[in-house]
Amino acid sequence: MSGRHARSLRTTWADRVREERKRLLAAVGDELWGMELLRFTVQQAVAELVGLGGMVHLCGPGYCGGLRLVVTNGLPSAFAQAWEHIDRNAAVAPARALREAAVVWMPLADSAAEDVEPGAAASGQQDGSWSWPAGTAMAAVPLLGPAGPVGALSIVTLSPREPSDGRRSFLGTLGRWAGEHLSRYPTPPSDSVLAGRQEQPTGSRLRQDLQGVGTWDWDIRTGRIMWNEAMLAIFGVDPDIFDGRIETWTSIVHPEDLPWVLTDIDEAIQTGRMYGTEYRICRPDGTSGWVRARGRSMFDENGQPVRMVGTLMDITEIHNAIETLTEPRMRAAETATAAHGDTELATGIGQLTRALAEAITVQDVADASAEHILPLFGAVGLMILLVEGDHLRPVGSRGYTKEFIDRIARIPTSGELTIAQVLRERTPMFISSAEEYIERYPMAADLPAAGGKQAWAFLPLIASGRPVGSCVVSFAEPHKFTGEERNLLTALSGVVAQAMERARLYDREHMRAQEMQRELLPRDLPSLPAVTAAARYLPAGQDMEVGGDWYDVIPLSADRVAIVIGDVMGHGVTEAVTMGRLRTAVRTLSDLELPPDELLAHLNDLVSDLGDDFYATCLYLVYDPTTRACDLTRAGHPPPAVVHPDGTVHFLDTDPNLPLGAATPPFGTVELELPEGSLLVLYTDGLVESSVLDIDQGMADLAAALSDMASGALSGTPCRHREHTTLMDTTGNHCATCLEALCDSLTTTLLPTRQGTADDAALLIVRIHALPATDMASWPLPDDPRAAGQAREYVRAQLSAWHLDALCMTTELLASELVGNVVRHAKGPIRLRLIRSNMLTCEVSDGSLTTPRPRRATDTDEGGRGLQLISAIAQRWGTRYTATGKCIWTEQPLTPTSPILLDSLAIEEVVNNP
Repeated sequence: MSGRHARSLRTTWADRVREERKRLLAAVGDELWGMELLRFTVQQAVAELVGLGGMVHLCGPGYCGGLRLVVTNGLPSAFAQAWEHIDRNAAVAPARALREAAVVWMPLADSAAEDVEPGAAASGQQDGSWSWPAGTAMAAVPLLGPAGPVGALSIVTLSPREPSDGRRSFLGTLGRWAGEHLSRYPTPPSDSVLAGRQEQPTGSRLRQDLQGVGTWDWDIRTGRIMWNEAMLAIFGVDPDIFDGRIETWTSIVHPEDLPWVLTDIDEAIQTGRMYGTEYRICRPDGTSGWVRARGRSMFDENGQPVRMVGTLMDITEIHNAIETLTEPRMRAAETATAAHGDTELATGIGQLTRALAEAITVQDVADASAEHILPLFGAVGLMILLVEGDHLRPVGSRGYTKEFIDRIARIPTSGELTIAQVLRERTPMFISSAEEYIERYPMAADLPAAGGKQAWAFLPLIASGRPVGSCVVSFAEPHKFTGEERNLLTALSGVVAQAMERARLYDREHMRAQEMQRELLPRDLPSLPAVTAAARYLPAGQDMEVGGDWYDVIPLSADRVAIVIGDVMGHGVTEAVTMGRLRTAVRTLSDLELPPDELLAHLNDLVSDLGDDFYATCLYLVYDPTTRACDLTRAGHPPPAVVHPDGTVHFLDTDPNLPLGAATPPFGTVELELPEGSLLVLYTDGLVESSVLDIDQGMADLAAALSDMASGALSGTPCRHREHTTLMDTTGNHCATCLEALCDSLTTTLLPTRQGTADDAALLIVRIHALPATDMASWPLPDDPRAAGQAREYVRAQLSAWHLDALCMTTELLASELVGNVVRHAKGPIRLRLIRSNMLTCEVSDGSLTTPRPRRATDTDEGGRGLQLISAIAQRWGTRYTATGKCIWTEQPLTPTSPILLDSLAIEEVVNNP
């Protein structure tokens, strides 16, 4: 890298750092004042010049117009004492910067000894140079207020060169920023304050920073964070053990405040807005407090957030003062009402407090507020609006028309309306008449008439120091608010704000829980030729919206269907996640076409690996519509109910086995044949068991309900769906809508008997269909090379009978290749089967347990292309094991999407399998 290029890179980097420092100045805003403002200014200047230290002098009227040292940083005490007082006309850098109102740089050796007080003589120094190395210099910049310079900022540096233009510009900006903010306080520092300036001798850091404002710099990409000494003191963290991790900060934030604090800071990063909030902290020494944080994000050239810098103040005393004022107001209001004999008002306040404590959702809080606050004051209207981004959105109202609510549906928080103003200023406003409102807000003069109200109490909703929204209590007639009413409404708004913030967090978590539950359970059950299904998931209650119950209907090969239902023991997010893992595992294992007992054995291993505290029940069955056979295995799960076409109900008597996680394979399996039109009713124990209902009685209730519904259907109950005349006709035929209605009827009938339950429930009803014999064809084949030719002949004749001639060529090729592979690599007996449903299935069975696997044949290989050809022609193919060997199957859509062109590869395969 050339020297010029290296200098260019350094310059570019320095400019970027300088711009970020300027943004930090804007981010700090008005939060720093007095000494902390000056300390912060010195720190920024020293960092910019990579200096040894710095100091600030202020003009003191009591010192003959001279400059008085008020803040030092990084400089020896003896040196600072030598600069305690400077004559305004001295030749040193601070005085010159003040006189010239410009940045001044000069070597320390040029400072005349008589220009500073000889306070360092006791330390052996004869002047203010402090025996600095050769080349040590001082840069000074005036602190410019609105009326002129108010002081000077100086930095000691080892650089023998004057500051660059960029650094001079930043120092000038820093001096103006500090001077303007310092001058906002009209009363100048008193002599006692100036005399009490904080130097930085060893051992005094903590005392200095306890009164200070913390500054922080967070690298978003790495998670590393830097705190100044004041920040460490506020958080009670020992500087020697601070590890610079963002997790250290999150561990200090109060656990109840951490969710919304993290949400706020993430939103600020994503939107690029200013970050500002108040929250509680729990220090390592066991003490607690309140802090106010403010910050701004920094972005790279691609607009991606890379850093956040800001300030932090300890506001514990301020918050305690507010609490001291607010809580007695509530108590005083109750005492005052009782003292005046107004027991009805005191009772109303107590009822409101209890109602808000019991409210769960945002709507509950809005309804409780309207129901109890309006009668207390004789008001007729109430409206609550919550902050969403940069707008206020109505979430509850009473006494207002929908048209009026729609009109104010999105009020900018920065707008001029009273609702937004009281939230920004955090101060309630009481308007006694429409005339007063119009006089104050002429731009919104039509709102009183539109809302139909004549007086208003506009109340900010502040919870834990954080703005939540606004509340409006309105009156039908002009109303003069008394002092007691103002105090009481202000106190009640704090109670409503706390309840609303709690409810909003609940609603947010409630929504996320519902979304997660919906994602983990099937969105829609598949429409399959072999079954029609409907299901319900029934949460236990408002406080348990997620659980471990699940169900699924999984299509297998040859129109076979896997039906599964399970229940992870326990409730909550952990159990729901475990349920999702098990459902995913069942789907993956079912693709392997495993028998039910083997599948549950694998699932048992998975649950066992999760730990000793995880258990789950599961029922897994496979239904074959070609034979109406059902293979069922269950692990600790209640047996399914079978409803026959004649309306009789019975439960399958199978070995229950132990739950997954506690069972020891092998699992028992039952095989049975189900009549056409039967219903399989699968459920979890939450549907039939509770603390006041044992499972045997619950299953009896389920059987009775199913029997009654089937009997009513057979007696001629009309069905309004499609062409059916009964809910269940003489063949047991069901439409999907009828099954949905049956689910609703069962849950409505059974749920009232589940009083006292704390368990969720799942219900899955499946109507089975048998495949007509006319849609199946099967032939035995000889175990010799003639088999491929005979297979093609059978395929050709059967597809012609089914009017599927368009599939003849591809199906002949598939059958020929499958049979040829059996002849060459496996053993008989060989059987070919075709199945017509929504797909055309071609199966070849043999007596071997070897599994075919695709190969990637090269151009010179004489074989190995058969399965590649099958993969190219068939939509889906696979292998499953049978009682006598294995079966290789392929599936094709009944209507070809495009013609199949036989290339030389296909012709070669046909020639090899004549």
